[in-house]
Amino acid sequence: MDKTKSKNSMRLKRKMRVRKKVSGTATCPRLTVFRSLRHMYAQIIDDEAGCTLVSASTMNVEVDGAGGNKDAATKVGEALARKAQEVGIRQVCFDRNGYRYHGRIQALADAARKAGLVF
Repeated sequence: MDKTKSKNSMRLKRKMRVRKKVSGTATCPRLTVFRSLRHMYAQIIDDEAGCTLVSASTMNVEVDGAGGNKDAATKVGEALARKAQEVGIRQVCFDRNGYRYHGRIQALADAARKAGLVF
């Protein structure tokens, strides 16, 4: 079996295990992250309404296309928290999407906390 397929299938199993327990509401939406080799994406989702409230990624202009490293993840976390506060979102529940809470995921979460989001 291909190692990449195996790693991704294991991540998807972890993702589904977490998603059974974590869901976003209007009062406490879900902050979910996705990382690829080149970019970081984060969005705040209201699962009851089924819509994305706020999103940010390294492909946005305000993040300046920093790439797929910890500095880029920090910029994405700050931009997401800034946009969320403009909309009126203060508290979220964090969905790491099956990734380990380490490296870029941790940098994004710490930057969002420092910028004012509570989770």
